[in-house]
Amino acid sequence: MRRRRKSDEEHENLERWLVSYADFITLLFAFFVVMYSLSTINEGKYKVLSDSIVSAFRNINVNESGQQIVLPPITPPQILPIPVVINRPVENKQAEARRVEQVQQMRSMADSIREVLEPLTRSGQVTVTEGAHGISVEINASVLFAPGEATLGQAATMPLRAVAQVIAGATFPVKVEGHTDNVPISTFRFPSNWELSSARASSVVRLFIDAGVSAERLTAAGYSDQRPIAENSDESGRARNRRVTILIESMFAEPAETPQSRAPARIRDGEQIRAIMPGPVDAPLAPPAAGPADPAADAATTPPQ
Repeated sequence: MRRRRKSDEEHENLERWLVSYADFITLLFAFFVVMYSLSTINEGKYKVLSDSIVSAFRNINVNESGQQIVLPPITPPQILPIPVVINRPVENKQAEARRVEQVQQMRSMADSIREVLEPLTRSGQVTVTEGAHGISVEINASVLFAPGEATLGQAATMPLRAVAQVIAGATFPVKVEGHTDNVPISTFRFPSNWELSSARASSVVRLFIDAGVSAERLTAAGYSDQRPIAENSDESGRARNRRVTILIESMFAEPAETPQSRAPARIRDGEQIRAIMPGPVDAPLAPPAAGPADPAADAATTPPQ
């Protein structure tokens, strides 16, 4: 058997490390390939994964003992659509129905009053009108009262009771107004036209109460000569102003005018409307003609109230 020489042992394979190096390079190449493939993953799937992880961590809480508590997911509040009201509320419909019923009732009352006062309306001593504020019944004072008196005559009782029977069954408020002309009166019972007009209105109110009209619906007012409907310059105009007005007030009318709303607006300096005005727009009115200074002469020419 041939003996191995020492020179042969010294020539061992010194390149075995290349195998390990090649394996390492191969694994490193495979690692980079995997990393590259992960970097080109679908963006949509990556976002889904990211949202899931964030949601999972957001719902995790830690209590005082250090234990994790999984909170339920937060549900966004449900936004309900705002309902759109197309039709009017039921209350408005009911109010409109009541208003229509009141208008019809007011018209029926006006027709009934015209019917019961037909002889007086035909002669022009009574006027029945309808307006925004209700029914107005104007009765000439000569039909109801003697001159300078506030006691109802026998002939006036029957037509007034007929009017009272018409309005007794309704619920509308009733206002009785007394009016006179501008001729002054001075007696023991009536020191001025204010007392005379008020007493005449009160006499009609008392008759209405006796005829069955509820007292809480009635109002008596005396206006003296402050609300004329005709000129007081002649006897015919003064006769028209001596009257009693029965106003059946509607409950759906416009608010009554105030003295401020009836007053004319003052035109200020510099306004363009002054260019078309014929004269001074703020000139004071001429004072009324003074009456006779002698009371005896005044009493001699005083017509009946």
